[in-house]
Amino acid sequence: MVIEEHLYDYMVEARNQELTKETEERCRIHLLDTLVAIISGSTLVPGKIAFKTASQFGSKPECSLIGKAGKVGAFEAALANGMAAHADETDDSHLNGRFHPGCAVIPAAIAAGEISGSDSTFLLRAIALGYDIGARCNIALGIEDPSKIRLSTHCFGGLFGAAAAAGSLLAVTRNEVGALMSFSVQQASGLPYWNRDPDHIEKAFVFGGKGARDGLYSAIFAKCGMTSPADPFTGERGFLSCFGENPDPKKLVEGLGNLYQINQASIKKWCVGSPIQSVLDGLETILKNHKIDLREIEEIFIEMPSDRIHIVDNASISTICLQHLAALMLVSGDCSFAEAHDESLMRDPKIMSVRKKITIIKSDELARAKPERQSVVSIRMASGHEYNHHTRVVHGTPQKPMTTDDVAKKSQSVLSAISNHDFSQLIDTCLKKKKFSIKEVLDSCILE
Repeated sequence: MVIEEHLYDYMVEARNQELTKETEERCRIHLLDTLVAIISGSTLVPGKIAFKTASQFGSKPECSLIGKAGKVGAFEAALANGMAAHADETDDSHLNGRFHPGCAVIPAAIAAGEISGSDSTFLLRAIALGYDIGARCNIALGIEDPSKIRLSTHCFGGLFGAAAAAGSLLAVTRNEVGALMSFSVQQASGLPYWNRDPDHIEKAFVFGGKGARDGLYSAIFAKCGMTSPADPFTGERGFLSCFGENPDPKKLVEGLGNLYQINQASIKKWCVGSPIQSVLDGLETILKNHKIDLREIEEIFIEMPSDRIHIVDNASISTICLQHLAALMLVSGDCSFAEAHDESLMRDPKIMSVRKKITIIKSDELARAKPERQSVVSIRMASGHEYNHHTRVVHGTPQKPMTTDDVAKKSQSVLSAISNHDFSQLIDTCLKKKKFSIKEVLDSCILE
């Protein structure tokens, strides 16, 4: 089909196409943000388990477990680094694409880059391509209500993005790219019961590890001469017809080369679940403008989109529990990486006292509002006075993006919470150095 031919042409040519200045900058900050998520995630339970698992196999040691010295097999590295990247809620996201691109795309790209000996020029172009393809494959499915979806777009987007990025770094040819995408379609799977995961381990596999590993598989398959049927996306019983809700094949290629999806991705200011970002933004604004006496708070109302609240309402994990994080913000005046990940604070009497005063309001109106993920916070005092804030634009989204300085500060804050190691070289290399090797970046990540 013409659409898939256009898609394949672009994927092969993207390796040699110079990025716009804006897009290269976004690729650099998403690379750094994801590396920070992997390094910090490697110290958390999902990352520790993934790294331990990767070290159990006897594969050829050719790729890095990011933050560690030594090598493991390429597929194991992609899997473990992907899981570490989403070991918590530090990594980036793509709202329209309904997935977390960085945790799958960047681990696959780095593994493929290590295999091929690529430098930053090809790495950054591959990252841009991965975000482009991963987002477009999900957008083309035409999913309207994420709360009712029966399949996991978080698994799909990461897979296709990782395959595209890895294929680019391995220089997949025009004759090979069809197999790359067809084998990716055949590996497409995943169900959204990840939101019932109490430990964030299977969720890390779904969002990051599986897509990174399987995308790299697809790229290696293609380079080894695997063949495939034509039109895996648009053909009979293909990806869009089997998985789509209101599929629109044109969305696969719409804006390719002009609208870079990495420019539409979000980087989190707060290392917590995406639906909670606007609430913490709102509380931060209230606390900056008013002095709140916790003892005088009578009630706290948090109004949120009805199609998102199920993900974070009284969740068992601290980083995705709306009530806990809102109470923590009010008590502490901040919500740092260290505080958000301190499970013991979920039992802190002062935080629990504030948490009891929180009422959640599900809003269909906010579910329809644009930009998405808005929230309204209202704090009613004993005096009868009320403090309100409606967060319409979330800090870190395309409408109010995190700047290079913002991401540098976030990186320092997160990394300083887990290690006394000096990571200034990592930050400077990713953000400022015109050209760098992948080895140079990986060496600056090592904690040991």
